[in-house]
Amino acid sequence: MEASRPADVSHYLGIFRRHWWIALAATAAGLGAGAALTSALPKVYESSTAVLVQSLDQDTNAQGGRTKGTVNLDTEAQLVGSGAVATKAAALLRSPRSPIDLARDVSVEVPANTTVLMITFKAGSPQEAQSGSHAFAEAYLRNREETAQSGLDQQIKTLTAKIKQLTTTLTGINGRLARAVKGSPDEGNLLSLRSNSQNQLNGLTGRLNELTTTTVGAGSIISDARLPETPTSPNPMVNVATGGMIGLLLGVALAFVRERFDRRLRSAADVRDRGRVNVLAALDERTTPHFDDVLQPYGAGGRVFNRLRNEILATLNPSDQVIVVTGTSRGSAATLVAANLAAALARTGSDVVLIGAHLPDSVVDAAPLARMLGVAAVPGLSDLLAGRVGLARALQRTPRIPSLRVITTGGAATAAGLMQSQRLKDTLETLRRQGGYVVIEAPSTSSSADAQGLASLADAALLAVELRKSRRPALLDAAEQLQRVGTPLLGAVVLPRLSNLPSPEVNVPAVTLSPNDKISDGDLTQPMRFPTNTMSAAEKAKMAEKTQEKPQVRPRTAEAADEITAVIDMSGMAKDGDGK
Repeated sequence: MEASRPADVSHYLGIFRRHWWIALAATAAGLGAGAALTSALPKVYESSTAVLVQSLDQDTNAQGGRTKGTVNLDTEAQLVGSGAVATKAAALLRSPRSPIDLARDVSVEVPANTTVLMITFKAGSPQEAQSGSHAFAEAYLRNREETAQSGLDQQIKTLTAKIKQLTTTLTGINGRLARAVKGSPDEGNLLSLRSNSQNQLNGLTGRLNELTTTTVGAGSIISDARLPETPTSPNPMVNVATGGMIGLLLGVALAFVRERFDRRLRSAADVRDRGRVNVLAALDERTTPHFDDVLQPYGAGGRVFNRLRNEILATLNPSDQVIVVTGTSRGSAATLVAANLAAALARTGSDVVLIGAHLPDSVVDAAPLARMLGVAAVPGLSDLLAGRVGLARALQRTPRIPSLRVITTGGAATAAGLMQSQRLKDTLETLRRQGGYVVIEAPSTSSSADAQGLASLADAALLAVELRKSRRPALLDAAEQLQRVGTPLLGAVVLPRLSNLPSPEVNVPAVTLSPNDKISDGDLTQPMRFPTNTMSAAEKAKMAEKTQEKPQVRPRTAEAADEITAVIDMSGMAKDGDGK
């Protein structure tokens, strides 16, 4: 499992900063989808008509938002969309659509504390919306008026029938009363019955007169439908804003998912938090060294390595001399860090030996270290371990930093098993006895086990981490390899991705200053060598005049097949200098 990372605002902002393009692309896609949806959806227009609903007894007072009479606005709102009203509206519109389809496009609202119905109709054009709302309002009022008139007519019909029946009954009572004996009990009963019937007849007649004079008032339109100017749907602002918000949220989610499953190390904080390795120095594109030279001590990058040197010297024990620098991924990160660290150590006046132990498959791979420090690519470590040259010849003193000597990677001969040979151990022991520091440029821990073997011979280790190329598992594995061999890990030096840096050139001439030691292939004294293309003809002539001898060209050997040098005897110059 990954180590827990601090859940602060800067962490989330860092994720968003690294994956901002995902959020931007998703937001743009959401905005585009919202705009496309707006253009694809049909336009819908709405128009509303306000209808004042009246009770049949002309009472328009409201109580609690509903009429206190027999009118129930909730029921009336449902009646607007009924089949009877829709049929009448279809007839008014003369629409080929069925009443059921028209009823789906109408909606009714009842404003609070009113006896008003807001009848809204939606359609594909402003004219259809206006005419549809007005038609449904008219159809509703007509239907309600017809229904009320039908009920009134039914009541009149019923009262008429009852009056006719009472009239017939009363006529019969009057006939029987005319035949009855005066003063008899039958006369009294008939008189009482006639009185009751007459009263009922008078009441029904009065009620009938009221009904026949009643005017039905179903309601009225108080605000007719207007022609809408803009469609209510689709809403471009809402659709585009919603699409952009959904796209942004989706982009942020994708950014976090990518961050969760992305194992590449993208910042120094990732090395510290996710890799659990202390970061001693972090370089950017401005301070990252190149392959043409080591960093100057007073430049931005040189100051970074000066601070790194001071921290390392403060951490090492007095007896610690050998520092191995290895990378967590394939590449030249370890080469750049080792060369500049060795140069920074040598500038303090200490004797420093830089060993290029990243054994190559060709001389091309050996060129960066030789070019950076101005030494010859061969002979080097592979030649030394193979027994072709001795330590004295493999050591080359750099021309610009006198306290720094270099053992380059060497030729292209295979070096399988040489990193674990006794000859390497003896070489390191000899260098320890000479004093000073030894910096070993080791291959990456992910490419071979040589880094682990070299670390076992060193006193401390340093990791070179190339961002956006190194991965967290490789960093954890490198730290674990060093821990297994018991080598203290000082920390990591973080560099940006080096893919944009200039590639090393092949067969770059170099200046080599070697000590006057015996060499194994002829017991000849190694002279001072200058590259033929680094001195002008005037400078060569002036040098020849000082030495009073002509330059002698050293024959090329198999070991120096890739370098073209001129051998100059400097004894005369030394005498000339003493004479002055």
